[in-house]
Amino acid sequence: MSAPFEERSGVVPCGTPWGQWYQTLEEVFIEVQVPPGTRAQDIQCGLQSRHVALAVGGHEILKGKLFDSTIADEGTWTLEDRKMVCIVLTKTKRDAANCWTSLLESEYAADPWVQDQMQRKLTLERFQKENPGFDFSGAEISGNYTKGGPDFSNLEK
Repeated sequence: MSAPFEERSGVVPCGTPWGQWYQTLEEVFIEVQVPPGTRAQDIQCGLQSRHVALAVGGHEILKGKLFDSTIADEGTWTLEDRKMVCIVLTKTKRDAANCWTSLLESEYAADPWVQDQMQRKLTLERFQKENPGFDFSGAEISGNYTKGGPDFSNLEK
């Protein structure tokens, strides 16, 4: 079980006109399709705690206030194969209860089914983190998983 949880269990992407975004307990990933042959110098990317802006060749692709706060100093972007920009944002609140329902406050919301699947995945990731000897990557979950599932933190061990 050396691979990260999301590599073993897959991700729940939310499609957008420019690509997709998805999340884990700790990070939000944004994948933006750009014209083949794009060079890094053609990209302008601004990452702040609550804002993101991306332009390619002077054309704005993505700009707005993020759904929730991130750690600005840990945000990164890369150009992959000269055809996709990947942005990785580190969430400030890193728990299963902090499931982003949209990328920006007013845009790129996941539909209800995708939101449900994202919340299930984050809850399973939380269980994996709390129980490292078990593999939850292929597990299914039902019942009380909204807001990160039941809280067992106050139970005696």
